[in-house]
Amino acid sequence: MGQSNVQWDVLVVGGALGGLSTAMFLARRGVRVLLVERHAATSLLPKAAGQNPRTMELFRFGGVADEILAADDIRGAQGDFTIKVVERVGGPVLHSFAESFEELVSATERCTPMPWALAPQDRVEPVLLAHAVKHGAEVRFATELSGFEQDDAHVTAFLRDVVTGEEQTVRARYLVAADGPRSEVRERLGITRHGQGVLAHFMGVIFEADLTAVVPPGSTGWYYLQHRDFTGTFGPTDRPNRHTFYVRYDLERGETVQDYTPERCAELIRAAVDAPGLVPDILDIQAWEMAASIADRWRDGRILLVGDAAKVTPPTGGMGGNTAIGDGYDVAWKLAAVLRGEAGEGLLDSYEAERSIVAHLVVDESLAVYAQRMAPHLLGSVPEERGTAEVLLGFRYRSDAVAIEDDDPAPTEDPRSPSGRAGFRAPHVWIEQDGVRRSTVELLGDGWVLLAASAGGEWAVQADLAAQRAGFRLAVHRTGQELTDASGELARSYGIGRAGASLIRPDGVVAWRTAGEAGPDARDRLDALFSRLLARRRE
Repeated sequence: MGQSNVQWDVLVVGGALGGLSTAMFLARRGVRVLLVERHAATSLLPKAAGQNPRTMELFRFGGVADEILAADDIRGAQGDFTIKVVERVGGPVLHSFAESFEELVSATERCTPMPWALAPQDRVEPVLLAHAVKHGAEVRFATELSGFEQDDAHVTAFLRDVVTGEEQTVRARYLVAADGPRSEVRERLGITRHGQGVLAHFMGVIFEADLTAVVPPGSTGWYYLQHRDFTGTFGPTDRPNRHTFYVRYDLERGETVQDYTPERCAELIRAAVDAPGLVPDILDIQAWEMAASIADRWRDGRILLVGDAAKVTPPTGGMGGNTAIGDGYDVAWKLAAVLRGEAGEGLLDSYEAERSIVAHLVVDESLAVYAQRMAPHLLGSVPEERGTAEVLLGFRYRSDAVAIEDDDPAPTEDPRSPSGRAGFRAPHVWIEQDGVRRSTVELLGDGWVLLAASAGGEWAVQADLAAQRAGFRLAVHRTGQELTDASGELARSYGIGRAGASLIRPDGVVAWRTAGEAGPDARDRLDALFSRLLARRRE
């Protein structure tokens, strides 16, 4: 077995949305990162499609938002997304309802300057890959993790080239497991999961066929099939004449993956679209397990779980891939801070504390939608919907990396009426910076930011000095200086009054705020604050 002398800061295992975004965000912060993926390339199939505004905020922080929007080829055709419950495509509609794209936009447009995007996974992953490599990450496809060990200082990983069989040993200071819902890393660590568990088993089929007689060109509708012989779903993709078909199979009735040969799937597709003479071109058949579960631990020493390795959610609502990207951003900025010596290793404890909150919100929301559309027997046993804006943009983090000073236990607030309290996303407010209209969100993402009110100059001075003593860069902005807040909305939304300040983390989350003036104890307060937020030992 070859021994490598290369020392990596972080080894990322898994090259889908969670792993690639983690590698990209890490590399952009100067972290030496190696990513390994057992498949030969990025996804060739659309799979998870769509990016919500929170994901687009993170992509803007990562410098790829414009490219993701450019990869959205179906935005121009997007209108109302009609969901129909039918026996077969083109047959009588048993039930229908419309998800208006405009309604989604209207639910979030007051909360963020970033739009929704509809790019599919097979177009998003190459963008993330290109930028990860551009910033210095090394990516090895057709490479699998065959084993690992960890001690107090490193993770030793055993890699195998799946084509040649060549083996290599590498060492990294940390390992990020982004290896999917059946995560071997998680299993080897003995980390259990909780939640509803497996909800159903499906065979997913990607096929090409001319169905213009059945499905109008440009259609973005989705069909839930209640055929007399099977249940499943059917929908178009962003590619002309390419479609997806999912058929449910029941293990308890003796059905197996092997039953779904290309011939059997073609037969089912003909029944689903009521086209007896159709000869579909089957591109891919994959078994897929719909489940809802969350890992009981997201960290084991120097190993952290990301994406589906940490939580699995039903696809209803399209939140799984987006949440994986959010995990990747969170773990990346925290690992980078620890590796640069800006933060103590205790900062990594906040990763699970914070992201598991989002995971529970997302899983509960997805389950509520799943029950309404596909599993009415679950109604009453799963939580009710909270709302798109609240889950995506109104979540609240709770950990030692935020200084919460109120006793409100609510996990969300309405982001259309933001409070600016610690733990919530920094509110989106239109301001002017040096005469240019910008959103406050556009000031965030590169590092820590302090927004000071017009009479909060002393907070600005003392925070800058405290950051210098702590050894990290702090961008300071003050209204009445280069920022113009003519309406006073920034002061109101951030809750900082005329003389206070708001401290915002690299992920755009408020870490601390005050509406009071800086007193003679400001230096000591800020030194203690930074030590707490960054898990630093005070001398």
